[in-house]
Amino acid sequence: MLKVLHVVNISFVLPYYIGEQFTFFKSKGINFYVACSDSEHLRQYANEKEFTAIPLPILRSINPFQDVKSILELRDFIKKNEIDIVFGHTPKGALIGIAAGYLSGVKRRVYFRHGLMYETAKGFKRFVLKKIEQITSNLATDVVCVSQSVINKSNTEGLNNPTKNTLLSKGTCNGIDSDKFSLLKLSTNKQQELIKTYNLDVSDRVIGYVGRLVNDKGINELVGSWKLLLEEFDNIKLLLVGPFEERDGLSSEIRDFIVNEPSVIYAGMIADVRPFYGLMDIFILPSLREGFPTVVLEASSMELPVITTKSTGCIDSIVENVTGLYTEISSTAIAEKVREYLINENLAKEHGINGRKFVVENFNQRIIWSEIERKFLNGD
Repeated sequence: MLKVLHVVNISFVLPYYIGEQFTFFKSKGINFYVACSDSEHLRQYANEKEFTAIPLPILRSINPFQDVKSILELRDFIKKNEIDIVFGHTPKGALIGIAAGYLSGVKRRVYFRHGLMYETAKGFKRFVLKKIEQITSNLATDVVCVSQSVINKSNTEGLNNPTKNTLLSKGTCNGIDSDKFSLLKLSTNKQQELIKTYNLDVSDRVIGYVGRLVNDKGINELVGSWKLLLEEFDNIKLLLVGPFEERDGLSSEIRDFIVNEPSVIYAGMIADVRPFYGLMDIFILPSLREGFPTVVLEASSMELPVITTKSTGCIDSIVENVTGLYTEISSTAIAEKVREYLINENLAKEHGINGRKFVVENFNQRIIWSEIERKFLNGD
């Protein structure tokens, strides 16, 4: 029976990076282990998905003493339990996992490159983050880049031997459940409840965003564009779904605007975002960098037209003028693209319909799982 170890830094990424893969591959006789910083969520999720949790300190910050200790502890576990394949996720989790796999002699060590954190870093921090990428990928036998633009950047920046890089279908690490993210699955009662909660009028046009509210996501420019749009339209709402974070945090001025502006709906962190996509007419992600933005696929699957950037990862998530529009990362440019959809509802609807087709044909999770099985779990 094949023994597969996934290594991440925090358990909250597991539903997005792996999710139903646990159930799908367990039915094929594969045993899963997950090494991760300990938490109640890790234990609950391990019980739900029936994998073996390995509590292991994996710090986001650089801590040479603890990092080496975690690598050696994980190396011993891998040897003792005769793990066959190690999958490493997130820069720090992957560094710990791939290094431990290398030291224990595991023949298949797969690094999932979910994005390039150093892209928007500066100075010494950028140097360190890039060096971690190089060390991890050179110790790995395979590097799964979650988008073509991540592959392109990896090759241009010389992060590892280009022959190691691979892509699953047209990208992502896990795909999405396009049956789950469907307008047909929305509850009418739930939608009406949200419309009432947020005091939405039938004439309101809702522009939506899902994700962390931080600088790297282009929130400053989005807020700037909103101020411009409010000078022209009086029936628009900006729906922001996601948490504020201290790391790369927004200024107090931007936060105050989001919380206090009547035309902005700040929903905060939401467990099930599908009903919120159901409130939107247009989806926007003005991000400065991504690996592959799953939220764009979710929005497209929900038949929303998408406005995003040509940044790494984002550029792969739409088909220009077919499923969405690209924007430069400036307030003026973002406002122009939103305006284009607001004044041309037929175009917006057409792009939304095309978007769902694009997702179903290329990013359904079973397409991605089949790629993982073929490339890594069949001994090829």
